[in-house]
Amino acid sequence: MPKPRTIDPSQSTRAMYGAELRHRRERAGLSQEDLGAAMFISGAYVGMLEVGTRRMQPEFARMADEVLSADGFFTRNLEAARKSPYEHHFADVVELEALAHTIKDWAPILVPGLLQTAAYTRAVVRAYDPVLAEEVVEERVAARRARAHIFRDPTKPRYWAVLDEMVLRRPVGGPGVMAEQLRHIAGMARRHRIIVQVLPLAEGANAGMEGIFKLMTFEDAPPLVYNQASETGRLFDDPTVVTRSVLTYDLLGGTALSPGVSLALIEQAAKEYEDAHRTRSEDREVA
Repeated sequence: MPKPRTIDPSQSTRAMYGAELRHRRERAGLSQEDLGAAMFISGAYVGMLEVGTRRMQPEFARMADEVLSADGFFTRNLEAARKSPYEHHFADVVELEALAHTIKDWAPILVPGLLQTAAYTRAVVRAYDPVLAEEVVEERVAARRARAHIFRDPTKPRYWAVLDEMVLRRPVGGPGVMAEQLRHIAGMARRHRIIVQVLPLAEGANAGMEGIFKLMTFEDAPPLVYNQASETGRLFDDPTVVTRSVLTYDLLGGTALSPGVSLALIEQAAKEYEDAHRTRSEDREVA
């Protein structure tokens, strides 16, 4: 009897896991809708599992093993397929970012994680937990920076961010860190890799005041919305939630400054931080 197949965690486990699910479903002569009905989920959800846009949950793994007579494959390899250096509530989001066709971030408080420099992230992590061990801080910085690998592809994903002006004005890490951070964002915009808009403080109330969210679309799966809160977050594929989030983002974009004017404002703020950093440095030398 052949040895039961096991996923090698060093490989692309999510892709392998999904491919195996599709292979066994097709071998059983089942459509995605058929398997979804047997697992008490939608056919669309099965499709997302197969292409890797959703992580398998333990109860679904057990049902897949039973329905597809998989000899425990999905349960046995669940840990490898779900392994991630990120918090459990955010692990799916990180993998989805790499699969997304478009990503739209609303940033009312901080620079979105995908755009953060190491120094900016380090300041954020330190502010959140001042007594965190240095090696843990650097692990978190590295994990957040690793997400930016998606920008190595010059065309995908199409990334759009709307930043509240307060994101520009809050001196996270001090003038030097902010100057570097804003120059980084401006550089990506000038290379036409991202689109950035700034929502002016003068606008007052806005459609995104209820919190941070991210919209993601995919070429072969339904769109998703991620709503973030302190120490938690949730992914939604409910069409009603997605539709409302799309409207909210459209309202934010319609109220924000144009990309060109926004870029000028970001670069102006970067120069102001550079001047402040230079003055601080000169004052320290004199002292």
